[in-house]
Amino acid sequence: MVSREHKKAALHEKLQLLRSVTNSHAKEDTSIIIDASKYIKELKQKIDLLNQDVARSSTYHNSWPMVTVETLEKGMQVKVYSERSCPGLLVFVLNVFEELSLNVLEARVSCTGSFQLEALGVEGEETGYTIDAHMVKQAVLQAIEDWSESNNQAEY
Repeated sequence: MVSREHKKAALHEKLQLLRSVTNSHAKEDTSIIIDASKYIKELKQKIDLLNQDVARSSTYHNSWPMVTVETLEKGMQVKVYSERSCPGLLVFVLNVFEELSLNVLEARVSCTGSFQLEALGVEGEETGYTIDAHMVKQAVLQAIEDWSESNNQAEY
């Protein structure tokens, strides 16, 4: 009888630990497990996104331009950097801004020897949807991929 109570107490302790690790506010055991399952799914999605980013960067042996997008109070700060010159890339990136209805407030660009772009964009009022940093980064990465493909086709 004592071992049964001991097992029940140990299970309860483990569920409380699971509850705290997954930031669950649930009181019932089944709800704690459901919250933990959702938490694990979210972690898997984050891992998949990170793996995609790593695969992209390692595929191009670090010659691929690096992209960072940060949400600021005023809008989105987009930075694109490549150690090599990228003729025509600026046009592809600016097209992304236009497609997402991001108005460029400030921009600094250098295309001499390397490619560097820092731009501050704000959402235009005509979008009808909210733009987040992840969406902007994915669109810029896609533009870089499109630019790369168009350069490869031009070489043939």
